[in-house]
Amino acid sequence: MPDLSRNFKFDEELEKLPKKPGVYIMRDRSDVIIYIGKAKVLHNRVRSYFRANIGRGPAIDNMVKQIAYFEYIVTDTELEALVLENNLIKEHRPKYNTMLVDDKTYPYIKVTVQEPYPRILFSRTRKKDKARYFGPFFSGNAVRDTIELLNRMYGLRDCSRTLPKDAGKERPCLNYYMKRCSGPCVKGAGGISEEEYRKGVDLALAFLSGNYDLVLDDLKAHMEKASEELNFEEAAKYRDLLTSVRQIAQKQKMTEGVGEDKDILGIAMDYENADADAVVQTFFIRDGRMIGREHFYMNHVGGKTKALILSEFMKQFYAGTPYIPKVIMLPEEIEDLEVMEEWLSMRKEQKVQISVPRKGQKERLVELANENAAIVLAKDTERIRREEGRTIGAVKEVEGWLGLSGVERMESYDISNISGFANVGSMVVYEKGKPKRSDYRKFRIKTVAGPDDYACMHEVLSRRFSHGLQERKDLAGQDMGSEFGSFSRFPDLILMDGGRGQVNVCLSVLQDLGLHIPVAGMVKDDNHRTRGLYYNNVEIPIDVHSEGFKLITRIQDETHRFAIEYHRSLRSKAQVHSRLDDIPGIGEARKKALMRSFRSIQDIMEADVETLEKIPEIPRSAAQAVYDYFHAAARTRV
Repeated sequence: MPDLSRNFKFDEELEKLPKKPGVYIMRDRSDVIIYIGKAKVLHNRVRSYFRANIGRGPAIDNMVKQIAYFEYIVTDTELEALVLENNLIKEHRPKYNTMLVDDKTYPYIKVTVQEPYPRILFSRTRKKDKARYFGPFFSGNAVRDTIELLNRMYGLRDCSRTLPKDAGKERPCLNYYMKRCSGPCVKGAGGISEEEYRKGVDLALAFLSGNYDLVLDDLKAHMEKASEELNFEEAAKYRDLLTSVRQIAQKQKMTEGVGEDKDILGIAMDYENADADAVVQTFFIRDGRMIGREHFYMNHVGGKTKALILSEFMKQFYAGTPYIPKVIMLPEEIEDLEVMEEWLSMRKEQKVQISVPRKGQKERLVELANENAAIVLAKDTERIRREEGRTIGAVKEVEGWLGLSGVERMESYDISNISGFANVGSMVVYEKGKPKRSDYRKFRIKTVAGPDDYACMHEVLSRRFSHGLQERKDLAGQDMGSEFGSFSRFPDLILMDGGRGQVNVCLSVLQDLGLHIPVAGMVKDDNHRTRGLYYNNVEIPIDVHSEGFKLITRIQDETHRFAIEYHRSLRSKAQVHSRLDDIPGIGEARKKALMRSFRSIQDIMEADVETLEKIPEIPRSAAQAVYDYFHAAARTRV
């Protein structure tokens, strides 16, 4: 690919920038997009990046240093620039753009009121059909629990049958016999009329609309009637349903206004940590009731203001969510407020207002969202600190014990067999103290027949590093940067599951291949627990209470687990070997087809060629092969 940055003259290109709205794209010397932004006036915005000493912060300064050249796309309006910017960021996910970490879709409750016998369904999308949608909700489990509750309360169906067209064509499902469904698919006296079924649907709609009193009164009446008729089991069922509905109604006590749909946003940032994320807290109010809250992480926030991060969040979040409220309340005013309102109104197809409350209850709600964001950020900062202690901190301890530095990738190996049967090896990878499972590898031993762990380990390590060297050779000359595959990327430290013997095997392989990688053995005590590390012909004791010791133990346990699971899977496959596996031309698909079509191997043995070839997956040649195999075996026995 030609280096487009070579002939790029910044002074000339900056002067050519049009005084129109548009989107600008910053690229590095490898032609990679590192930043995408929109501008009301391209001439002013892009030039601002290349002015000296304007206090942009170290993160933006670092980004500017990497810009090799820029491109731009002119648009007719700032709104068009906003939409284009959003689409390009979503497609390219540039390194220096503030990105919404959480990419979630929220569930709806869908009631198919357009059907004669409506259903209540879980839906991730809101389509323009004739169904009624409730939500979005912020817990998939809560949605499923609500649907199950309503179906139980009113005997509503959850099947996909087309009713009343398919009524009576098939037996009713188990729900009908368990009295969980009123049976609209049943013809005659055992079923339910459309009118009666609709009464239950109407009550379910009232419940979903927040009219809990109507539902509670209905359930209470049913409970009292069952009790008067001495049907105490039925009365207990309605009592339990009453309790469930009251619990849901209780959760809706926090209200803000009447019948309003709004989102309330708060934000918190850690200004002392340049690498920290920002947290945006959102309260979701629908029909005047707070139905949920959610926090979101925004990364690459170094040097950016809260207003700018809120603007980036809104563009990314509301581009992906299917529902946009009428009002969005912010803790501070964003730069492109008017164009954002225009864009949101266009998406919602009605007026959307963005406001920054300055007093009263609305301001208090925004402050509450800010406080919640700060709490989440504080907890997350503490969690990250603890996690770094378990991972990066633990690696630093191991480095200290061995006198190493820069250890990022560690690999560990183990051999598993039973008396030499199905020798296998495992390779487990940890990066920055965490397992990297995508780089785990399994080895089936090819050259060692008996239970010789040293010989097996020699084969595994020779294959692993020879393969890696070959990959590196194949990649030579290609513009791959630092991106290696799992084999061509070598570890900074090798951990062997054993002491001097295993370490010497590994060092021998590395020496033969001309590689220099530190190798340590995880030495075990009499109870098969790690007691120290064997390194440079010395056993180094380990503090058993340290995070480094816990990391070594996790790596050792994971290496054992991975090897044993692979060995177990091979043993299982050997035990389920079928006589059909020995027939030429009969692979896994044809074997399964034969087993589906016949009750046993004996039936297959007794079938003639014409019977066998009636199976769609078995051609004439394969049928003949099966017949000849079994009948040749029979003739041999005679």
